[in-house]
Amino acid sequence: MNKNLHPKGWNEIKTNDSWAIFKIMGEFVNGFEKMSRIGPCISIFGSARTKPDDKYYKLAENIAQKIVEAGYGVITGGGPGIMEAGNKGAHLGGGTSVGLNIELPFEQHDNPYIDNDKSLDFDYFFVRKVMFVKYSQGFVVMPGGFGTLDELFEAITLIQTNKIEKFPIILVGTEFWSGVLDWIKSTLLEKFGNISATDLDLINLVDTEDEVIDILDAFYKEYELSPNF
Repeated sequence: MNKNLHPKGWNEIKTNDSWAIFKIMGEFVNGFEKMSRIGPCISIFGSARTKPDDKYYKLAENIAQKIVEAGYGVITGGGPGIMEAGNKGAHLGGGTSVGLNIELPFEQHDNPYIDNDKSLDFDYFFVRKVMFVKYSQGFVVMPGGFGTLDELFEAITLIQTNKIEKFPIILVGTEFWSGVLDWIKSTLLEKFGNISATDLDLINLVDTEDEVIDILDAFYKEYELSPNF
């Protein structure tokens, strides 16, 4: 047997992996306990690099304020950029402002608009993502990067495969998202047949805060508010 397949210290790595389970469990327990008491919320995603003078920062702020005025809370990733704008709008509207923070090598730091008792810290991306998916009654997705796309497509996949209940997924910014949607339609659907036409019904594309609220209101006239699994 090739000795390189069993490098020195392999058993120690396996032991450390086993103990990591308890840290992961701790993050899940803490997250479930805190998030289950918060009530219906809408998550706002977008780039951490968006500056306060950017039009999408202000739009995210306005959307968040409208969301809390409609009776929902707002959840963000807790950092700067669009996340800060979402928490700021919720704060200005006097509503629930939640931040699910994670330590990153760049970009991430807590923004000052999160409610003091609703700021959660995570080491594991996958635990944090479970909190978003379980306790969000809708995703509002602003222009962003890889992390934003990751959250978007995971939510679409989970709904498509019936692993979670359906909820509104709202893309904000035609100029940003239209190319992505065109590719999904022309390549995934029409050219390769890798999705069904009905899968596109999961996605809404809008440009204004009022359109966001209209979609949420219309959806929850038909469906009950509850955790998604």
